[in-house]
This record gives sequence, structure tokens and C-alpha cells, in this order.
Amino acid sequence: MIQRLAASRGGQGAPGPAQSGRALVLGIILDGIPESLVLGLTVLEAGTVSAAFLVAVFIANLPEAIAATAALERAGRDPRRIMRFWALVALGFGAASLLGYVVLDSASPRTVAIVLAFAAGAVLTMLVNTMIPEALHHGGKVVGFVTTLGFALAFGISALQ
Repeated sequence: MIQRLAASRGGQGAPGPAQSGRALVLGIILDGIPESLVLGLTVLEAGTVSAAFLVAVFIANLPEAIAATAALERAGRDPRRIMRFWALVALGFGAASLLGYVVLDSASPRTVAIVLAFAAGAVLTMLVNTMIPEALHHGGKVVGFVTTLGFALAFGISALQ
């Protein structure tokens, strides 16, 4: 679905850098909104942001943003426009965090579970549809090993808290 949405403004044939960049951006947004809601929920429940969650978000989002930015630049997008776009995305994610903090305060456990499940699904969708194929294409077989190390690091940070 992400590739179809990204390609809807492109032409036929194999996805080029512009379509790849749009697919990555759409995946980041679909991943980031529920992630930001969960961030607001984390602050609500714990009174602070979990270090493990922040590290996981940073580790996951940095390569996504770098890959999307590189694809958009390869497609000829203006770097200033790309940076303005990322600033708007960051503001949107901040608003989603605030929304998660405010709205999920009175939400039922079922609603919270649905938001958490959607966030987890969005992360998995982003990984499987966009990030892993891009990473394998550009990084080769070592990507699987590095991905496993990333999960181990996230688990280790979570276990230390």
C-alpha cells in the first residue's frame, strides 16, 4: 500500500528514487504518528520518558530519515525544501505526542492497547515494506546481523531500566 501511495504521482515501471523517497516518507509518517502517541502515553503513565523508548525511537528513525532524505535528493528535490518538510514532520510528531498525553489520559485500557498495537504494526510494516528492502539493496547481507544487534541493544536497554 505504501508503495502504491508513493507511486500514485509517479509513472509506470520500477520505482525510482522519487518513488522510493516518497514510500520511505509515507512509512515514516505512518510509523511516527502512533509512535508519538505512545511517547505521550509514556509520559502520562510514568511521569517521564523512558530512556529505552527514546533510544529505540532515535535508532529507528535516524536511518529511516537518512534513507528518505538521500532518495529525495537523488530524485532532485531541493535540500532546503526537504529540511522544511522534516521540520514540519517533527512539529506534527510533537503535536501527536501532546495529543497522546492529553487524549489518552482518560482512555480505556482497551483503547490504549489498540493504539499500542497499531504503533507496533506500523513499525513492523515500515521495516518489512521499506526499510529492510532498502537496507539489503544498499548494505548487503550484513544488514540482518546489524538488525539483530539493534533488537538486542533495545532489549538490553529495556532490561537495565
